[in-house]
Amino acid sequence: MSTIPPKPIDTALQFPELAGRVWLNTAHQAPLPDCARAAAEAAVGAKVRPWELSTERFGDVPRRVRSALARLIGVPADEPILGNSASYGLHLIAENFPWADGDEVLTMKGDFPSDILPWIAQAQRGVRVRQLQPRGRVLQPDEVAAAIGPRTRLLCLTWVHSLSGWAIDLEAIGRLCRDAGVVFVLNASQALGARPLDVRRAPVDAVIAAGWKWLLGPYATGFCWLSPALLARLRCTRSYWLAVLTSDDLGRTEIDLTPRDDAGAAKWDLFATANFFNFEPWAASLELLLGYGIEAVRAHDEALVQRLVDGLDRDRWRLTSPETGPARSTLVFVEPRDGSAQDLVRTLAAAGVHVAHRSGALRLSPHVCNTAEDVDRALEALHRVAA
Repeated sequence: MSTIPPKPIDTALQFPELAGRVWLNTAHQAPLPDCARAAAEAAVGAKVRPWELSTERFGDVPRRVRSALARLIGVPADEPILGNSASYGLHLIAENFPWADGDEVLTMKGDFPSDILPWIAQAQRGVRVRQLQPRGRVLQPDEVAAAIGPRTRLLCLTWVHSLSGWAIDLEAIGRLCRDAGVVFVLNASQALGARPLDVRRAPVDAVIAAGWKWLLGPYATGFCWLSPALLARLRCTRSYWLAVLTSDDLGRTEIDLTPRDDAGAAKWDLFATANFFNFEPWAASLELLLGYGIEAVRAHDEALVQRLVDGLDRDRWRLTSPETGPARSTLVFVEPRDGSAQDLVRTLAAAGVHVAHRSGALRLSPHVCNTAEDVDRALEALHRVAA
């Protein structure tokens, strides 16, 4: 294993619009990097000049995004499924899984609603959803092991809990599911892009993620990956023409509409995958992250989190997310010992420091758009508003 430290990340060129402000709310919405802004402007220009929207471009847009996502999670380039959110992938599985009456889905009580609602909607098909109450902030492996029963078919959990900042033990929980024959669906929206994931090694059956958080994409971007074994179990009830044809095919005298078996994961894509307004800038953002290297991104983000944790005034603030260890993420939660967190969010924003209010606490989520100076300024503001 290489001992060469990751190359430091220089954020100045990619996030010039943040000058004068500290954006510590990537867990809600990442700022668009400059390379993606340029791609979005070029996409608008092409729509203004529609002769630039060639057949090649219609094919290249989804190929480029899919290829970048495949590199990100370590799969062949044709396996990621393009969507517009985390919910897209979750509903894709929920609506097409071969449920039988009495099948059970396990979720965590208090998880983000998108991880629970798609399964509840399957009640009319006889599916029972059991929301497990964790003894702490997230479910531990022994709690999952105790909950798995003979009718348990699927477990859906978020990798990093959006409402607490705690990360689950992905490896241990995934191994439990493998041993029990339970499908493990992982919502990676609050982790992927800030920490590496290789699904060839991770014990997961499906990975779902929104694209506008740690993956730096525009709003209404997202993807999912389903293992080939899980994908083979789903019933496909649609046939989108661009998944099996190209616009060049429309020039033929006769078009063959015989259903194809070789469309692969693309047949599950969101319709209109040549979405140049969203997918071209997202491809630029993904390629930026891959250019940095996800290990370098993780090192950068973890250093910022450590600086926040070390510099926090514990007389005025209570840290409720993990201080150290594998459960710590890039979501840092702090509660004021006096006063309202919701009021303090507005006070901080007026000072140019932007954080979120979640579960009665302030959530700070630094990423590649931030620097050590940003953290120091945020700490100074936190000290001042809680004085």
